[in-house]
Amino acid sequence: MNNFTYIRVTSLLDAVNQAVTDPNSTFIAGGTNLVDRLKVFLDQPSQIIDISRLQMQGIDTMADGSLRLGALVSNTAVADNTDIRRNYPLLARAILSGASQQIRNMATVGGNLLQRTRCPYYYDTAFPCNKRQLGTGCPAITGINRNHAILGASEDCVAVHPSDMCVALTALDAVVEVSSPQGQRQIPFTEFHRLPGNTPQQDTNLEQGELITAVILPPLSWAKSGVYLKIRDRASYSFALISVAAAISIKGEQIQATCLALGGVAHKPWRATAAEEFLVGKSADVATFTEAAEIALQPAQPLTHNGYKVELAKRAIIRALIVSAQGGGVV
Repeated sequence: MNNFTYIRVTSLLDAVNQAVTDPNSTFIAGGTNLVDRLKVFLDQPSQIIDISRLQMQGIDTMADGSLRLGALVSNTAVADNTDIRRNYPLLARAILSGASQQIRNMATVGGNLLQRTRCPYYYDTAFPCNKRQLGTGCPAITGINRNHAILGASEDCVAVHPSDMCVALTALDAVVEVSSPQGQRQIPFTEFHRLPGNTPQQDTNLEQGELITAVILPPLSWAKSGVYLKIRDRASYSFALISVAAAISIKGEQIQATCLALGGVAHKPWRATAAEEFLVGKSADVATFTEAAEIALQPAQPLTHNGYKVELAKRAIIRALIVSAQGGGVV
């Protein structure tokens, strides 16, 4: 890795001011993804700002019933939290499916949001990559693309977002709280990450110097029926081929509310809004869920080697919705 200046900050204001002063700086907390990228020269910051001592480790209930997760709370602490397990079980299950225990112990809420794609063409600097150097091309489009995007891709990038936790947060209408020298703002989770378009090097809508301080989960009583289904090549510590975060609320025979998000299919966690809108007011049965799955995958544009993802995603959606309609639980 390259030489850099290391600074351990003790205040939020100091952290964001340091980042603004040096545009080529980066924040580090758990470092579970950043250190990997440093080792292979994907990231070459001139300054690393250690924020691990800042007071952002709490999980707190707010006045309106929302749950506020500090950016430095570990993934393990979130998954083990009683309120999370009771009221947002799909989030706990997503985290537990996402990595080894050792990584979950170190990885943070804020860091999970900022992890980058595991596309092998991005990680191997022998290949060109528009995410590394815009304008060099995307070899995955014509190369081995079994694990790549089927939704929202562009001619510049077909990489997929790697996080399980972020798929769950997308489904749960989470909000990202960020701070900068100009103050604080909130970003709806569905607007936090970006599709590649013609700027695939930009993963998020964070501005220079902004630091994630918390993620806020709104009170959703029906999220207790939430399900997270992850399909992968091996049973543990593997990225999703397809994942589904789903929850539905049923009154009588009709679906009153729903959330549905997919992982492993796009450059960002994918919210299936058209399918959600279709489901509301319908009966909670296999025929309805099958039609919703068809709607969710209608815009899919598979590549040479990943056409299987279309049918796999449909089946995963149907399964997740069935289990949620039955009250949730382990899929």
